[in-house]
Amino acid sequence: MHILMVHNHYQLRGGEDESYQSEVRVLREAGHQVIAYTEHNDRVKVLGNVRTAIRTVWAAEAYQHLRDILSTSKPDLLHVQNFFPLISPSVYYAARTVGLPVIQTLRNYRLVCPNALLFRDGQVCEECLGKTLTWPGVQHACYRQSRGATATVAAMIATHRLASTWRDMVDVYVALTEFARQKFIEGGLPAEKIVVKPNFVHPDPGLGEHAGGYALFVGRLSSEKGTNTLLKAWQQLGSKVLLRIVGDGPLRKQVQLAAERNPGVEYLGQRPVNEVYALMADARVLIVPSEWYETFGRVVVEAFAKGTPVIAADIGAIAELIAHGRTGLLFTPGNPESLVEAVERAWLHPHELACMGQEARNEYETKYTASCNYRMLMEIYERVIKPISNER
Repeated sequence: MHILMVHNHYQLRGGEDESYQSEVRVLREAGHQVIAYTEHNDRVKVLGNVRTAIRTVWAAEAYQHLRDILSTSKPDLLHVQNFFPLISPSVYYAARTVGLPVIQTLRNYRLVCPNALLFRDGQVCEECLGKTLTWPGVQHACYRQSRGATATVAAMIATHRLASTWRDMVDVYVALTEFARQKFIEGGLPAEKIVVKPNFVHPDPGLGEHAGGYALFVGRLSSEKGTNTLLKAWQQLGSKVLLRIVGDGPLRKQVQLAAERNPGVEYLGQRPVNEVYALMADARVLIVPSEWYETFGRVVVEAFAKGTPVIAADIGAIAELIAHGRTGLLFTPGNPESLVEAVERAWLHPHELACMGQEARNEYETKYTASCNYRMLMEIYERVIKPISNER
């Protein structure tokens, strides 16, 4: 099979980029030809705000570039991982000029929410969900704390909703969890076109021994990721349980200050993936205190692969991934006291925690390996290719 893959990389390497690269790697290992058309957000600085805004709604350069690729190669389908902001939905239309089926993976809520998070001012927000004109997002300057930048994203959403792009130009949408699928349906995407296929971890990082005696947080240091709740919980826990924090973000200074004041908190900064896996291998538990509707939560599956149980907020897709009492523990989102109770339960019952770790590894082997994911991906690809083949 010949796949044309499209992805707009972010400035900071994160879960979306990791998941995209994993899919490309697995497809190539299986013998498929994958052409990757990519952009990178670093180009925003070169293009400037005005040209970037225009490209967000319709990227003529990306449209023409894709037409050029299609004129020299004959892919079976177009798989768009992320088009925002430099590629735009124009690539759907380029594919349609040659009758190429289109698949769009929904790695965030960008098609239904200007800031892609359904989160504002420290809490879940659904004011724009289902609206053609996402004016509340503009009023609240939800994207980059700028009304102008948010208006650009809102224009992209509205333009392509009014043009029926979301309904007519995509054959299959891939949501990462059932929870996310339902939110996209509420947001106006056609239910019959949305399938669920989770992220996965490849290559298998292998089991850890979990002898480090600490809890671990890995992720963006921001309010939607629950960083404040995490730090408040450790104010109560003190040095009873060591917490190691890996990541960077707008709340980095608060984390550094907490580490200086609390001997139970250690800030390690941003670390490469091999070091993160080593930390997971030694950790007793991973903490995921997210307060927004994560579309998936790749870090959870990475922990499962290492046999590390997860203590997570009972919200959105994260709660869907974790079986409370079997692969980890759930606590009330935004509630430090509830998180403290979960951590204390884990530390007071080491045998139960070890059993959860074994179940977490079983969950990975059952649902989140490359082989499982490859089979699901092929089913999706065949769903869009067979009708085209029949027409020919």
